[in-house]
Amino acid sequence: MQSKRMYINGEWTESISKETLNVLNPANSERLYDVPRGNSKDIDRAVEAARTAFESEQWQTFKPHERGRILFEVAQAIRNEKETIAEMETLDCGKPITQARADVEAAARYFEYYAGVADKILGETIPVEPSILDYTVREPVGVTAHIIPWNYPIQISSRSTAAAIATGNAVVMKPAEDTPATALKLADIFEKTALPKGIFNVVTGYGYEAGTALSDHPGVDHITFTGSVETGTAVMTMAAKHITPVTLELGGKSPNIVFRDCNQEEALNGVIRSIIQNAGQTCSAGSRLLIESTFHDEFVGKVCERMHDLVIGPGMDDPDIGPILSEKQLNRIEEFMKLAKEEKVDILVGGGRELVQGAEGGYYFQPTVLDHVDSESKLAQEEIFGPVLAVFTFETEAEALALANQTEYGLVTGIWTTDIGRALRLAGGIRAGQIFINNYGAGGGIQMPFGGYKKSGFGREKGLEALKNYTQVKNVAINTGS
Repeated sequence: MQSKRMYINGEWTESISKETLNVLNPANSERLYDVPRGNSKDIDRAVEAARTAFESEQWQTFKPHERGRILFEVAQAIRNEKETIAEMETLDCGKPITQARADVEAAARYFEYYAGVADKILGETIPVEPSILDYTVREPVGVTAHIIPWNYPIQISSRSTAAAIATGNAVVMKPAEDTPATALKLADIFEKTALPKGIFNVVTGYGYEAGTALSDHPGVDHITFTGSVETGTAVMTMAAKHITPVTLELGGKSPNIVFRDCNQEEALNGVIRSIIQNAGQTCSAGSRLLIESTFHDEFVGKVCERMHDLVIGPGMDDPDIGPILSEKQLNRIEEFMKLAKEEKVDILVGGGRELVQGAEGGYYFQPTVLDHVDSESKLAQEEIFGPVLAVFTFETEAEALALANQTEYGLVTGIWTTDIGRALRLAGGIRAGQIFINNYGAGGGIQMPFGGYKKSGFGREKGLEALKNYTQVKNVAINTGS
């Protein structure tokens, strides 16, 4: 039992209201610690601190390679405390410790990647006419807001923060109220570097209070949000009042398309990993399996065997699947299972809560396979956000393409076939931001632009493409004389 503080202007502080909120361990529903319940006044403090720091002579004259050096130091500090940070993430989120360690390594890689970019953000010269020297420069946007979801807090905090600071911005972060520990740990790491006070700030609190205040703040110059379509729409609406640009990553209903000619073992591993990672609580989860009809029984049978044999338990025990984040999320999954029964869907494996001995208060759900799902059903169209795989069959390549595109989302797609021509045809027709052929995820894809089509959002994180979120282009034209 311990209390944590939030981080504003280089100082650890309580909320102005002095109120706090509890953070629970999803593995057993016990209290882990409490954090300040920040509200609009705390957001005002953080945004003001960020604005002052951004506009200060110290930051405006801070050399790009010095920003890079600080980010390298952060990457190294994360690796030095990898086990501690991974345990924080597992206790907050519930995910198996092996997955948490991979998330921590990915966080270090984000800081490392953008550290190397900090002094390589280039403009262009543009030919206009002989007497005009025309060039562009990329400048930081100013104060950037980062609203972080609860499922991958250390990764998502790191990928946007590293890019924002590399490009010279000041950051105000609002982590999810359920999982704020690693965001505060980042603040602790930054505090030990030469980063000026006020460039990195963390305000803890509820989304409907602190998150809303940050989204609606006129002093913010860009908002990065990852979460639900409903909340993303609200963030975008509030930002529009101030003409604040936003980057939105809003989830998906991503398919794995499996053909009979695939490498079966690789496809099996890819399909299962993509739906059980973090207990299916992943925006890019492979939650739909589109299987060639003549291959259905053989492949789906093996999927069910493996799903049935997976070990469920507390994340610190390093099982295959950890707990769902909360009772609220668990209840939501159960509502989808009621719908499956009403629609007479075949529940081939799983379908209910799991009671884990020694962790009876935890929020566990069995890995589940649903077969013969109607492609128009909510089970096929909406994010369940749990270890639930919905199966569909197709006869032809054209039918597979139509099924893949038959949702309002378009985040990720996996294609499993040894026919590269067919894979490339499908990749060209699928409306999704990332296409994986004979793999799914590419080891975290630090360098690969990530974002969605349709209601999966817009803008891209990761890779060099993310730098566009945090910079604006200025054109300069000089008359050099005739």
